[in-house]
Amino acid sequence: MKLPLKKLLKSKGLTLLLPIAVIGCAAPAAYNANTGQVDIRPADTSLIRQGEAAFAQYKQKTPVSQNASARARVNRVAARLRPVISLPGANWEFVVFEDSSANAFALPGGKVGVNTGLLNVATTDGQLAAVLAHEMAHVTSNHAAARVRNNQTIALGGAILGAVLGGGETGSQLGSIAQKGGEIAFGLTFSRTQELEADRVGTIFMARAGYDPNEAVTLWQRMGAQNRSSTPEFLSTHPVSATRIKALQEFMPVAKAQQR
Repeated sequence: MKLPLKKLLKSKGLTLLLPIAVIGCAAPAAYNANTGQVDIRPADTSLIRQGEAAFAQYKQKTPVSQNASARARVNRVAARLRPVISLPGANWEFVVFEDSSANAFALPGGKVGVNTGLLNVATTDGQLAAVLAHEMAHVTSNHAAARVRNNQTIALGGAILGAVLGGGETGSQLGSIAQKGGEIAFGLTFSRTQELEADRVGTIFMARAGYDPNEAVTLWQRMGAQNRSSTPEFLSTHPVSATRIKALQEFMPVAKAQQR
């Protein structure tokens, strides 16, 4: 027997937070092609607090990886990215979760989660940098606020948990709700717009940190190849397409020019 959403969440020890949006995937472009500058947009205090609360709750309910190698790898890449990103009010935190699905997510305030399954797809530090920089770009572009402005009814708790919980009755129910809610609220075009923006800004961040931005193209090609046999969880919110990879390839000269 299926439980109503409210009872289901309660039975799992989860609660819906105030209506805000999961960072994912519009406001003016965060990258200014005329100046070559990236527009940094801090989230307001309320949004940051809610992001921090959601992340704390997720850490309580989801096993944090004890794999020293995996944690060291994520922290190593994050340590190179943080100095090149100046975001007022951000308290960057990177946590590796024990989850076989290839997924990552970010929340207002600089909270970033990476599943161990993603590390099997992003096989080099450069490819991992592409993922982390992409998620950090969602934060610096304040995509959460853009989604709030477009729909005040999306609950952060439900949307985030639906996006990041893999498998099981809870994950599948919440995932379905989050997916349908996102499609209704934003449509595929809006989602792709934010994703492509995070791709562009992310490659700039990783280039400034000394990584080869071409690794981002390789990462998405690997994601696409895996998608032909099975759908990684990451692709539910970060769809791969030939158009997306082509857009990244066309942006490479801009990103490469900022490589340090």
